Amino acid sequence: MSSSDKSHRKLQSRNDRIVARWLWDSFIRHRMVFIIGALVLMVLEALTLGAFSYLVQPMFDDVLIEGDRGRVYVVAIAMAATFFGRGLARLAHKSLMAWQAELATAELQSRLLAHLISLDQGFFQRNAPGILIERVRGDSEALRRVFGNLITGFGRDGAALIVLMGVAFWTDWQWTLVALAGIPLLGIPLIAIQRLIRRRSAEARRAAAESSNRLDEAFHGIATLQLTGTEARELDRFSIIMRNFAAKITRAVIGQASVSTIMDFGAAIGFAMVLIVGGMQIIEGTRTVGQFMSFFTALGLLFDPMRRFTALTAEWQNILASLERTHQLLQVRSKVTNPPPPHLPAPARAQASVVLRDVDFAYDSEPVLTGLSFEAPAGKTTAIVGPSGAGKTTVFALLTRLADVSDGAVLIGGQDVRQMDLATLRRLFAVVSQDTALFDETIRDNILLGAPDAPEDALADALRAAHVDDFLPQLSNGIDTLAGPRGSNLSGGQRQRVAIARALLRNAPILLLDEATSALDSKSEALVQDALERLAQGRTTLVIAHRLSTVRKADQILVMDRGRVVERGDHASLLAQGGVYARLHALQFGDEAEQDAP
Repeated sequence: MSSSDKSHRKLQSRNDRIVARWLWDSFIRHRMVFIIGALVLMVLEALTLGAFSYLVQPMFDDVLIEGDRGRVYVVAIAMAATFFGRGLARLAHKSLMAWQAELATAELQSRLLAHLISLDQGFFQRNAPGILIERVRGDSEALRRVFGNLITGFGRDGAALIVLMGVAFWTDWQWTLVALAGIPLLGIPLIAIQRLIRRRSAEARRAAAESSNRLDEAFHGIATLQLTGTEARELDRFSIIMRNFAAKITRAVIGQASVSTIMDFGAAIGFAMVLIVGGMQIIEGTRTVGQFMSFFTALGLLFDPMRRFTALTAEWQNILASLERTHQLLQVRSKVTNPPPPHLPAPARAQASVVLRDVDFAYDSEPVLTGLSFEAPAGKTTAIVGPSGAGKTTVFALLTRLADVSDGAVLIGGQDVRQMDLATLRRLFAVVSQDTALFDETIRDNILLGAPDAPEDALADALRAAHVDDFLPQLSNGIDTLAGPRGSNLSGGQRQRVAIARALLRNAPILLLDEATSALDSKSEALVQDALERLAQGRTTLVIAHRLSTVRKADQILVMDRGRVVERGDHASLLAQGGVYARLHALQFGDEAEQDAP
């Protein structure tokens, strides 16, 4: 074995101990009362197996061979009671462990979601939603198998092994040693197979994540697939992924199944040797048929839990592959963290100016902003325009600390946002973006998302100001109509107006508008634009816009290009400069631009 292999196995062993310790501390230790209760019931089930194999001897020797009529009823009742007790014990421990398995799995999935939604936006740019769904739902299923398969298996089959081994040794210790003589020889191939199972299981989990991600993208882009006629192409891509997944999961299953097969080889050798030795002793008259049948029953019952018990080591490798991925995911730390107290206080509405000072920012190694500096005065409207990819939306992410600057500082009211409490900071903002985020809840719930305790009269005012009340009568349940997944029950313009109503109701001192009217028709745009202008009064407002017609009235217009401000001023002064803004204006309005020029 090479030194690199030894180092890898040493590291893997260390990781396994870390994951096992995390599993114990987080999900098993505080459930030990229930687990111990279930284990007691498993021991009772195992004792019934021992009782059954023990009763085989009097059944053959006293009843069937000697013909003792009085013993018939005793043995029959004892056998029936054994099976009845086994059934009750099995039902009780399976129910108890299933209950704890579901609670633990739900706890882990909730913990994963709570952790993931605390991470910064850079993490979500590197990890697709479908893959994260599989990490939360798929990998966490391993915890259910810890309770349903692993603990139950070790408890039930371990107890059965001890009890049945005791019956076998009690009946004839020499026969028992003969039957088990070949088992130690199976150790080396079993260890090799377990390592193979670990690798194959990890590969299968990665392939499962890839398939979930492909499904997520297909369903979210279903309209595009249908309109472009690329359904067959998408199906081919998914089929390739699924064939790869099937191949990897099949290898993992074959590896697990081979463990039982190897145990069957050992059982075959043991049965054959006992039959030869025991058969000769019965022929010679030194052992009875009842003794042999009792031993043979115990041995037959013994090899089944022994096979399952050995297979549990392979199952543990499979479980570890998933739990290791889950544990690693929980170790990911957000690049955006809440600062330790004391926190800087939130500025008052009248002092909520926004300043970016020499800001650099990059997603991984790709620079987005370079030495960006500007000031958006409190109570004024600042528009940010420029070509796609100039870094406009990134500015909003830095203001709200969905991401943090690589260098420089973001100040609100003269205070560094990194020294403010995250929740307090984000309450300063109301946001309306071009990608309207609606959830599959009622329109009321979606609007109240940022202000759950808002009074009904404030809600009614927001509905009117955003012109949501214009389309509510057309819906089956009015404001209590479900918006649908991602707001799919509403048109683009309706979704945008719901988002604007949410921003109105939030009544925050800083308003961030990212193409807020982009999905509206001309009539609705004029109405909502008027509402937004009224909303902006007395608030610090930053507007991202590609359509320059929506920002002509801004107090200040910043023109961004390649991550920095290249021009600033109002509409008229920027046209007079004849620079980037004037060229963008000319592209959008043509001859009309010449009429606007001074």
